[in-house]
Amino acid sequence: MNKYIEKILSARVYDVATESPLDDAPLLSRRLGARVLLKREDLQSVFSFKLRGAYNKIWNLPDRQKLRGVVAASAGNHAQGVALAARELDLEAIIVMPQTTPKIKVDAVEALGATAVLRGDAYDEAYLHALEIEAEKGFPLIHPYDDPDTIAGQGTIGMELCRQFADPIHAVFVPVGGGGLIGGVAAFMKCLRPETKIIGVEPEDAACMHASLARGKRVELDQVGIFADGVAVRKPGKETFRLARRYVDEVVLVTTDEICAAIKDVFDDTRTLAEPAGALGVAGMKRYVEREGPPEGALVAIVSGANINLDRLRHVAERAELGERREVLLAATIPESPGSFRTFCHTLGRRSITEFNYRYSDAEAAHVFVGVRTDGGRQEREQILTELREAGYETVDMTDNEMAKLHVRHLVGGHANGLADERLFRFEFPERPGALQNFLDRMGRGWNISLFHYRNHGSAYGRVLAGMQVPPEDEDALATFLAELGYVWLEETENPAYRAFLL
Repeated sequence: MNKYIEKILSARVYDVATESPLDDAPLLSRRLGARVLLKREDLQSVFSFKLRGAYNKIWNLPDRQKLRGVVAASAGNHAQGVALAARELDLEAIIVMPQTTPKIKVDAVEALGATAVLRGDAYDEAYLHALEIEAEKGFPLIHPYDDPDTIAGQGTIGMELCRQFADPIHAVFVPVGGGGLIGGVAAFMKCLRPETKIIGVEPEDAACMHASLARGKRVELDQVGIFADGVAVRKPGKETFRLARRYVDEVVLVTTDEICAAIKDVFDDTRTLAEPAGALGVAGMKRYVEREGPPEGALVAIVSGANINLDRLRHVAERAELGERREVLLAATIPESPGSFRTFCHTLGRRSITEFNYRYSDAEAAHVFVGVRTDGGRQEREQILTELREAGYETVDMTDNEMAKLHVRHLVGGHANGLADERLFRFEFPERPGALQNFLDRMGRGWNISLFHYRNHGSAYGRVLAGMQVPPEDEDALATFLAELGYVWLEETENPAYRAFLL
């Protein structure tokens, strides 16, 4: 700990970084029943905390004065930090970025004078190419998180928190990817404020630190979700994991919907838009208070970045209400007769219906997909289900059904009676020119495509819902096809949303 305290106190970050403000969040404070403060790293010149660690690492390189340049691999924010640091220190910078990196981040890197090289579909492939450049050019590789100087640079945020707020802090909520930010903040604050909880926050589909702490050793995930691309890391760093084991109290997991709701929360209190990874701290704070209740001391969330592309806001806006649990999605069966919809709505009372979709399928019954606005409490959600079922409606709660939220709500009415041997799959593939065509070409195995739905949410990955008529004797060929395809897939043939609306 003493080593890191010294490194943080002497870190060279303020040549490029500012001491970011610690702002009150009055709306969140009222909702959570505790004083909530936001550490505004989104206000840095590159809209992220990453410039702290990048600059401190490059400044402390041996024989820095003799270097011609540096190389880094990054999905965006670290890239901008390295590019800015290199420009300030008059060094060439080559940044290798996955081809799925949002254009706003690629453009920002190039605007800072660095050379952006797009390689691979994920960080790991970009990192391997960066190693090749390091060997070829002799440029040192600036790691995004697993380096003591980088960790110390990020740790200056903890130093600022201790200086900016003298009253008791119950907990600090820190976004976690590879662990550089939480490692530095935890090492400093556990020395000066040992009573303050340091709580990491990860997406449920990119929880490498949570899994590693649970196992007591570093775990490498097979795959990670990329909605919060700034923390889409498959394995934590060796040094950052060591620090997390010693100084981090726990890691909280949150859903994509909860992240979207947190982006809205930050906007409501600050009128600025955090990127998904940047809003993780707020999402984790809300999950923690729901579990533990309002604490005595203040709660601090680090808003770590604001590099969000406009297209992604479509997905955020669509899912924020679900993340707040202010909307419940239901599949219900009603009689196919005049006035049945009116009767169904009457059963719901004066609640606001946000969505109603169905298509005629037979003369007896209609399957409807319904969105109902709620007050955000789980109790009202259960009450709605109880009232509908007591009224005789067969009802299934779809609020937490990922396929229903991503696809079925936009594709209700796709019944195709009489189809034989239909299998339904959900796929993810890198969203880049030609990716969809490549996907379709690979599917050309002679099986009839009975359903196909593609929806782009402005994210780095495209999503497809596909139905194929595959005879039982082709089961082995299907398994071979899915293995060779190379995309993330999930069979949804038994999904209740499929059986209610598409079968």
